[in-house]
Amino acid sequence: MKFFVSCAKGLEYLLADELVALGCAHATAARAGANVEGSLADAQRAVLWSRLASRVLWPIAEYDCPDERALYAGAAAIDWSQHLRVGMSLAVDAHVSGDVITHARYAAQRIKDAVVDTLRGPDGERPSVDLEQPDLRLNLVVKTNKAGASKALLSVDLGGGPLHRRGWRQMQGEAPLKENLAAAVLMRGGWPALYHEGGALLDPMCGSGTLLIEGALMAADVAPGLAREGLPLQTPSRWRQFDVLAWRALVEDAEARAQAGLAALRDAFHGSDLDPHAVRAARENAERAGVADRLRFEVQDVAQLSVLDAPRGLAVCNPPYDARLAADPMLYRALGDALKRAVPGWKASLLCGDAELARATGLRAAKKYQVFNGAIECALIVCDPVLPPQRERPVDAAPQPLSEGAQMVANRLRKNLKASKSWREREGIHCWRAYDADIPEYAAAIDVYTALESGADDTGERWLHVQEYAAPAEIPEATTRKRLQDLLAGAREAFDVPRERVAVKTRAKGKGGSKYADSGVFKRGETLVVREGAAKLKVNLFDYLDTGLFLDHRPMRLRLAAEAKDARFLNLFAYTGAATVHAAVGGAARTTTVDLSATYLQWCSDNLRLNGFGGERHRLVQADVLQWLLADRGEYDLVFCDPPTFSNSARAEDFDVQRDHVRLLQAAMARLSFGGTLYFSNNYRRFRFDEAAIAAFAEVEEISPQTIPQDFARNPRIHRAWRLRGIG
Repeated sequence: MKFFVSCAKGLEYLLADELVALGCAHATAARAGANVEGSLADAQRAVLWSRLASRVLWPIAEYDCPDERALYAGAAAIDWSQHLRVGMSLAVDAHVSGDVITHARYAAQRIKDAVVDTLRGPDGERPSVDLEQPDLRLNLVVKTNKAGASKALLSVDLGGGPLHRRGWRQMQGEAPLKENLAAAVLMRGGWPALYHEGGALLDPMCGSGTLLIEGALMAADVAPGLAREGLPLQTPSRWRQFDVLAWRALVEDAEARAQAGLAALRDAFHGSDLDPHAVRAARENAERAGVADRLRFEVQDVAQLSVLDAPRGLAVCNPPYDARLAADPMLYRALGDALKRAVPGWKASLLCGDAELARATGLRAAKKYQVFNGAIECALIVCDPVLPPQRERPVDAAPQPLSEGAQMVANRLRKNLKASKSWREREGIHCWRAYDADIPEYAAAIDVYTALESGADDTGERWLHVQEYAAPAEIPEATTRKRLQDLLAGAREAFDVPRERVAVKTRAKGKGGSKYADSGVFKRGETLVVREGAAKLKVNLFDYLDTGLFLDHRPMRLRLAAEAKDARFLNLFAYTGAATVHAAVGGAARTTTVDLSATYLQWCSDNLRLNGFGGERHRLVQADVLQWLLADRGEYDLVFCDPPTFSNSARAEDFDVQRDHVRLLQAAMARLSFGGTLYFSNNYRRFRFDEAAIAAFAEVEEISPQTIPQDFARNPRIHRAWRLRGIG
């Protein structure tokens, strides 16, 4: 027989593998579930043993359903005496799509009517309705195919209801994690194989204990259906074709396995949470699940997580977020930092609100999965290990001679270094552009970043960030590739840096045209601390298209630092907040930083903390800038606004700097104090500043030449900038 097992979206392939492992002949991932081939015994085994399933649906009838009369007639034609007795109760869950039948509750009502109308006893008795604990739960699906034909599929819900309800969770927090999704987090992390290898399980934000309790029951080989209401010896459904004897044999075997597994369960489960009420709920749930004596819970902030003795294990967590994906990126970063410190060699499986929040942890994900927690699309990341070992530098037996092209690049770079030396030393420049397609055949930009030793004041190693420019279409790809290899070899030679300290962003063909592609398979999660003026800033050369620091804006940031003394500073479209840090270092009374990206705001927070700033005086706001400006009532003395050329984020209105700059600047000027200054810049090369419209509310002066640094003199159109002051 073919039957269907449903699950949360994103778990389909994992579920199919689990069902085959449970003995089903075949299972294929489908939308929100798996189509399965197997016997009734296989389906009943899935009810008892599947950790991922939401429901197990055994089909009893499929028929054409062109209208609601056909829906009723098809159900009325079924011999219901084969499925339930007159005095039993039933419930119908309906799911409809298409234009034929559009109301699920009405469809469920018509199926119920068909059952009770055709199944009456001699004295008029008929089945009753019990929506909570029916003897028989039916599942109706009405679908319309591409040709416009509708079909109805009626199935028996063999589990009698949602299978994620294990029976042990009575106490829960505000946003409980379903047990089958918790099982998926554990399975993706390689649990319980890690347990059998001697590993431990950690959840530093455990809430009501779902992940740890589910993990303990998995390790102890306790069937997930063993503690549900009505079990162990009663069946989950009183469907007349349910194989009661086979079910009881399954349950008796599961009980024996659970008894042995619980007796042998090691003390290897550690949970903590800042909320004492959540910890109390976790302990009570663990007691009901029969694993309380093997789980250790404590009230603790994640930042205070202590180092665990176990050499291997799995860290799991479902950090807070809500339906609006509101979450604190700093909490995610604190989680990542705590895991790096406490369990650097373990694996981690973390269910995060979205990809940006996952990145905010600062952990390098080896694998990423899209899953759904109810209607919320989440990012499940697996890190193995939490803190990858530092790469060892390769030892070359003998240096390879440079090709003619590489030698030419190396010579040009040495010439550039010599020419810029006095300027760099005089201005205290540690990060600069050293090469910008100086030799046309070797078309790339090379930026130098000089790291501070362990974040201290002394400069240390040089790192290179190379961005290849798109070659003309007539240049063969092999030639372009060879030229890039020569350029990299020449750069390593001129700067005397090893290969692992060179980040390369190459052009790759993709949907929508040419775009940059990372040279690595996975993100490295490697950051440097550099100095610019009096500010320390964190950069990441490898994981993103940009590094976190736009070098061409160096003069603008230094100007902001010089003018920020005692000012109320506002940074719009803040990116990683480098301008905010400069304003704070320059003595700003308060700073407000606005960006739509939680990742960039976390980066800004890290930058502020590097320089000793934080707290209420330095506010971080995750919002659409224009909408926030229209709602804000604050007043600011110094404003920096550097918007993107285009933005089409799903979380905000589309933004076009050419189309929207007047409206944006008008809203920003409305927040400017009397005598205040707003600096506006952008890097859209075809941008036309609407001076006539802006003259109505601001005095404008273009200052672009003053903001282009010496190392970008070859490319004076890298950006344009204006200074605005209010009038009237």
